[in-house]
Amino acid sequence: MDRILIRGGNALKGRIAISGAKNSALTLMPCALLTDEPLTLRNLPRLADVDGFGHLLNQLGASTAIEGTRPEDFGRVMTVRAGRLTSTEAPYDIVRKMRASILVLGPILARMGEARVSLPGGCAIGNRPIDLHLKVLEALGAELEMTAGYVKATAPTTNGVRRLPGGHYRFPVVSVGATENALMAAATAGGTSVLENAAREPEIVDLCRLLVAMGASIDGIGTETLTIEGRDRLHGATYAVMADRIEAGSYACAAAITGGDVELVGACAADMRATLSALEDAGVTVEEKRDAIRIASDGKLKPIELSTAPFPGFATDMQAQFMAMLCKADGASMLTETIFENRYMHVPELARMGADIHVSGRTAVVRGVDRLAGAPVMATDLRASMSLIIAGLAAEGETSVARVYHLDRGYERLEEKLQGVGADIERAGDG
Repeated sequence: MDRILIRGGNALKGRIAISGAKNSALTLMPCALLTDEPLTLRNLPRLADVDGFGHLLNQLGASTAIEGTRPEDFGRVMTVRAGRLTSTEAPYDIVRKMRASILVLGPILARMGEARVSLPGGCAIGNRPIDLHLKVLEALGAELEMTAGYVKATAPTTNGVRRLPGGHYRFPVVSVGATENALMAAATAGGTSVLENAAREPEIVDLCRLLVAMGASIDGIGTETLTIEGRDRLHGATYAVMADRIEAGSYACAAAITGGDVELVGACAADMRATLSALEDAGVTVEEKRDAIRIASDGKLKPIELSTAPFPGFATDMQAQFMAMLCKADGASMLTETIFENRYMHVPELARMGADIHVSGRTAVVRGVDRLAGAPVMATDLRASMSLIIAGLAAEGETSVARVYHLDRGYERLEEKLQGVGADIERAGDG
């Protein structure tokens, strides 16, 4: 199994191209199931999760073709053709590896009138039930049954046709995944659907824009109330995946902790205001340019207080990276995790590198230290693994990060990008 080796101490300087967003790509790909025409996605990141989702689409009868890019290029162009679905079941052996697989439930149900999907897997960062996915689909008219670890959803039959009628649902709490599933299911429903207290994340906006490009009717894009007028059918489209705001934020933290000066090429400042604001609070220079965001730091970081929240608040997917960065701040920072209850598993690994972090419930107090020391550490989930990379870039000596398959799920060619801005980093086998 591969490891990432880092010899810390180099200030990162240069330009990093930001890839297409993982969290958006995994939401856009299942839209191909809503039409029998080809869907072409550009700027698709080369990630293990994207490959895994492609395999799931193949399992359902869709074909996937990679075209228009060289192997050495970042990003890909993928065309998905779901002319005829041969299965309405997403099996356990694929779904268990990736929580995003639950996002095929809505589009299969909308297209075929029935769907059977295994309960999902993914990072072990806390309890993430799919109850809101099921409740909103039920509000749109689905009949649901849970058996043997699977969800079976069926649309009612009217005039011999199984089709969701559409409906009204107010989310009791904001749920990104449930909003995404509901949008896809409602796009071809028989009537109008209204989703209140819907998620407003940039990835939701990206999904809405793709659905509109495919012929869907959606009002209120970017707000907490979405009104979807169901269409009889959707058509194919060509669409570019948005830039990854979490990848951009991660590299921003890496530049800040190393006292670097980096331009994040292609990053969208409007999608990551909370992250950029927190960086400025920590004493980091943030400059918005025409095609990039410049992040510069003298390495003297200020302590801050942060609390995760749904967009436009501070993203839970940035908590671990900021924790690593704040390990070198001059004073005590306080982080509160409000989204997931088990997202501090990186704390013991950071402590192995000399970090001073105390966790009480959902709050972590990070007391900055003068130095971090390289050590063998183990990634526990996707964003936690990036926090160890960030700490390793600033640590004295060598850091060895194991279980890097977590990183490969969400960061495209991480070593190459960091090497390009001066990091001493490489991938090695356990050999």
